[in-house]
Amino acid sequence: MSEQQILLVDDDPNISKLVKLYLEKEGFGVIEAARGDTALEAFENTSPALVLLDVMLPGIDGLQVLREIRKTSRIPVIMLTAKDETFDKVLGLELGADDYITKPFETKELVARVKAVLRRAPEAESKPEEKDDTIRFPKLTVSLARYEVTYEGHEVEMPPKELEVLYYLASSPNKVFTRAQLLAKVWGFDFFGDSRTVDVHIKRLREKLPDCEKYGWKIHTVYRVGYKFEYKATP
Repeated sequence: MSEQQILLVDDDPNISKLVKLYLEKEGFGVIEAARGDTALEAFENTSPALVLLDVMLPGIDGLQVLREIRKTSRIPVIMLTAKDETFDKVLGLELGADDYITKPFETKELVARVKAVLRRAPEAESKPEEKDDTIRFPKLTVSLARYEVTYEGHEVEMPPKELEVLYYLASSPNKVFTRAQLLAKVWGFDFFGDSRTVDVHIKRLREKLPDCEKYGWKIHTVYRVGYKFEYKATP
């Protein structure tokens, strides 16, 4: 079996050298890029299994690189950032990052996160081939197979994790999910983030599905517990 390729995007040569050393020691191949624009070229010209993407980059910043990747691919992406700021982490997750890690980091922890995200990736990638998992409610259609959401007859752009949160809630209408359950279902048990990640995604979903209550459904907050997709069928 050929080695899995990791696209490592960081403009700090010392960090890149160290991360590459540890990844290669674990049997991964490493493709390096030091700029956002060359990272997109490398992504187009190779087939990486995962992208390690720094936020602060020359050319195009990492968040814009992530936006471009998510237009065509659900390949796993782990964001690297020197800023320990909630804004960067939240925005990265909203745009479709699978995980994030703040510099300075332990190289062994980074490798552990790479392996954890890759363990989840095959299951996520196989879903579209299994069946057309489509959920339908009045004026709403959610297709996990095609990663598409339509609302009031129009396609709604959503990062993969937003769509998956909506799908898992809507697949069990009126069932309450705790934040921990949603993290486990959508991000996996070995996700390294916190429960605020769920709250941010719920907020974004509500913004993209306005006035849905008039169709008999909504994403409802259950105080001190979690969330549910509340559905009241009209006669």
